Amino acid sequence: MKIGRWFDGENPVEGWFSEVGGEWFAHPFSNTSVMELIESGLPKALATLAVETASRSAGVPLSSVRLRTPFDPKSVRDAVAFEQHVEGVVKSVDNSSGVVPQWYEYPTFYFTNPHTLIPTGSVMTPPPSEKLDFELEAGIVVGGIGDLSNLTPEQGDSAIFGLTMFNDWSARDIQGREMLVRLGPAKGKDFASTLGPWIVTADEFESKKRDGFFYIKMQVEVNGQLIGQDSLANIGWPLGEIIAYASRNSIVKPGDLIGTGTSGGGGCLAELWGRNGEMTPPPLKTGDVVTMTIEGIGTIQNTVGKPVQGPDISSARLGRRAKV
Repeated sequence: MKIGRWFDGENPVEGWFSEVGGEWFAHPFSNTSVMELIESGLPKALATLAVETASRSAGVPLSSVRLRTPFDPKSVRDAVAFEQHVEGVVKSVDNSSGVVPQWYEYPTFYFTNPHTLIPTGSVMTPPPSEKLDFELEAGIVVGGIGDLSNLTPEQGDSAIFGLTMFNDWSARDIQGREMLVRLGPAKGKDFASTLGPWIVTADEFESKKRDGFFYIKMQVEVNGQLIGQDSLANIGWPLGEIIAYASRNSIVKPGDLIGTGTSGGGGCLAELWGRNGEMTPPPLKTGDVVTMTIEGIGTIQNTVGKPVQGPDISSARLGRRAKV
């Protein structure tokens, strides 16, 4: 089932989506919400959705509504879980080769900003950047009941409510500068991430899933030109293990979002810059249209807007050693 949110005129609506004869329709929920379904866990959610679909609420053509992000995540973690992506990006940063041994130990992730998520179809407003980039990712929607902590990989797999699409926009020059401080990424990442077009419940991928890996195709285009493609099955860890690691000695809540990390095969420009030894293809610029498609989920598309310069921040005050 595909569930999400949209605006009907100015009215915010939540519901599910169906395809009839090649045309998509949006159906409002009658007695539930996206987050309530996520928090009920997948089996109960599917039972609720069965009742909703049986009632067959009147749908409106998808072309007549404006999609919102499919839900408001309680937190957003983003992993770096594709080896091919890491190889290329590392080479673009310092011209080194290979992947550090520590990457293979655990599915490392960082936290990013849940307040700057944007939907498909919107204009993405970046900071001034000479190395503006996209990142092709799937988004894991965590579901279940109550706080989830110290999950086993099997429990992590059961906590996959569904999948969505996630574009972790990146300003590589800002990211590179701030990570020299051995912290981050922060401002090179948190200005925008695209989430959408909807959530596809995990049951729809059973035929594409083997040993915890999802064999579904991913691709990205810029201005209609294919830039990269990969399979979600090429990720370094099963998705359940990524959730389990996030929950280790911590808490993952139903309604959290975990990005898989950027795919290989040209899932971002920085990977290709490293492999090509130059900034080819070129960084994104105002007016570029980035289109991402993941098999079984759908397509998201955004136009790059004009950059916005934030207020200046002064440099650190040096030599301050006040006595206390």
